[in-house]
Amino acid sequence: MQDIAALGGLFGIAFIAATILPAQSEAALVGLFIAGKWSPLLLVAVASAGNVLGAVVNWALGRGVARFRHRRWFPVGEQALERATRWYHRWGRWSLLLSWAPIGGDALTVAAGVLREPLWSFLLLVTLAKAGRYLVLAAITLGFL
Repeated sequence: MQDIAALGGLFGIAFIAATILPAQSEAALVGLFIAGKWSPLLLVAVASAGNVLGAVVNWALGRGVARFRHRRWFPVGEQALERATRWYHRWGRWSLLLSWAPIGGDALTVAAGVLREPLWSFLLLVTLAKAGRYLVLAAITLGFL
């Protein structure tokens, strides 16, 4: 039961960190690495799945942004969305490799939806970025770097 709670909690915090609420999935992940009860690769996979799914929510919100962009709960402010859209226009889909960044990363995922990035390429690039961040964090925490 503890395994389900820990892994479910990690998934949840990683999901939330990529969407509307401020959260630190990295802190939770490091704590679970240090606990040493679970495979680091399992933890990276769970955190990545939650964070990518959260980014897909942002992408979907971006697809329907005209209806939601002025709502209080919308995950990205107007100025951040404009900056991300300009960045996305300049660098294209490759800018999604920065979707892991704590500042601007979520806005890029919304901009990808606004600009109609196909889901397949969105998933590929965002998964590489977010899983890559967690793998580097694992390597640092576990002493591989």
